[in-house]
Amino acid sequence: QVQLVESGGGLVQTGGSLRLSCAASGSGVSINAMGWYRQAPGKQRELVARITSGGTPNYADSVKGRFAIGRGYIKNTVYLQMNSLKPEDAAVYYCNADTFAKDYWGKGTLVTVSS
Repeated sequence: QVQLVESGGGLVQTGGSLRLSCAASGSGVSINAMGWYRQAPGKQRELVARITSGGTPNYADSVKGRFAIGRGYIKNTVYLQMNSLKPEDAAVYYCNADTFAKDYWGKGTLVTVSS
């Protein structure tokens, strides 16, 4: 089992920045990749950014050049630096851990962007 705990959401003005963090805990599980997804009201959950255990990132086109995903110094932690935030970035952001057996999800953290 893997438990994911997110932090860092909140309210920010358009053009502002936020940093989300996620820590995965659990024993005996190898995590292949970690990432962030988001879900806005009335929309499907979508990939924002993902990073493999080897450090290779990939991003949704809508956030390229504005968001950066990285591994933390502590094993199995990941952050998402979000810059130049837009109202359309507002959503609940979920941390994801991709093991070779299944996906695990955090409870989500709310990001609100005021115009």
